[in-house]
Amino acid sequence: MSASESIAVTGATGQLGRLVVAELLRRAPSARVIGVVRNPAAAKELADRGVELRKADYEDSASVAAALAGADKTLLISSSEVGRRVRHHRVVIDAAKAAGVKFLAYTSILRADASPLALAREHRETEALIRASGLPFALLRNGWYTENYTVNIAAVIRHGAVLGAAGDGRISSATRADYAAAAAAVLAGDAKGRAGKVYELAGDEAYALAEYAAEIARQSGKPVVYKNLPESGYKAALQAAGLPEVYAEIYAESDAKAAGGALYDAGRELSGLIGRPTTTLARSVAEALAAS
Repeated sequence: MSASESIAVTGATGQLGRLVVAELLRRAPSARVIGVVRNPAAAKELADRGVELRKADYEDSASVAAALAGADKTLLISSSEVGRRVRHHRVVIDAAKAAGVKFLAYTSILRADASPLALAREHRETEALIRASGLPFALLRNGWYTENYTVNIAAVIRHGAVLGAAGDGRISSATRADYAAAAAAVLAGDAKGRAGKVYELAGDEAYALAEYAAEIARQSGKPVVYKNLPESGYKAALQAAGLPEVYAEIYAESDAKAAGGALYDAGRELSGLIGRPTTTLARSVAEALAAS
């Protein structure tokens, strides 16, 4: 990689973005890392580490174009606004093309072209836009985040139950740190060797939610079981816990599709890309318990 190469990361203050930036600083210390953020004041720690902050908003195409000016490579981290993602992503793709970006990576979803998940639709549409743009690209098809489950570990212990609709379906999740390491590895590497690549990324270890519940019980010393619910029942439980309906519907539908294997993958492409095993379920549970 050229010492003068610049790498822009959209959503750099998000949960995944911050981790990607940290990995880039470690893997590519000679690169100029550009953090594209909505609120630079909330990213002081990134600036303190030498990250160049540029303010941009997906609703303001001019600001995105200015943020990507001079960037050699760009990571488009998918927008968190379900239902508006394609519009937001088109703004970034168009800006990257206008700015002469030489390589664009995008965080998609596992097997986006064939996934039955409702979440996959916007990712498929974005992938099509990227292919049509003519930009050299890599698709980082991220599987499920382990944190989607462990974020609620305190409530699980309090109620003694993991709720879900996945039945005995096996889930090959990995942590955000694992996926961030993959993104950084692709961006820090030779763009010519990565162009056109599609990476199906998932954890080395697969588990059913009953096994997840058993691991929490083992480590916490508290009785925790898995309670399988119909998709509608799980959605209602998520809403009762305070999750907005749109997200409750997404999580419930994804969980139900997991029963048929939608969140399972045995390719181990993620660990191959990052050069280490993905984070184990046991370790993720231990870290979540320590933080709860």
